[in-house]
Amino acid sequence: MAAKPRLIEWCIDNNLSLNIKKTKELVIDFRRHQEELQPLEIMGEEVERVSSFKFLGIHVSEDLKWLVNTTVLVKKPQQRLYFLRSLRKVHLSARLLKLFYHCT
Repeated sequence: MAAKPRLIEWCIDNNLSLNIKKTKELVIDFRRHQEELQPLEIMGEEVERVSSFKFLGIHVSEDLKWLVNTTVLVKKPQQRLYFLRSLRKVHLSARLLKLFYHCT
C-alpha cells in the first residue's frame, strides 16, 4: 500500500483532518537524472511543493544543506543590532537598550 492512502486512512481512523493549505511537499532527490514528478494531490487538492520549509525551528532545504538555516539565523541578530544602533543614536540608556533587545 502506498504512503498517501495509508496517511489518509490513518487520519480517518483517528478522526483527524489534514489541512491541505498548510501541508507542504519537499522533494529530496540526489540522483543525477531526476525525473519530473507529478504534483501530489490529497483528497482532490494539490499540495504545494517547496524548496525549503521550517520544521521544529530548523529550516530544511531540498539539498539538505545548511545555507538557508544559517542565513535565517544570521539575519535575526543583524536586524536586532541595526535596531539597537538606531536607538543608541537617540541616546537611550543602557537599561532601555537592553529592554528593547529582549523584547524583539
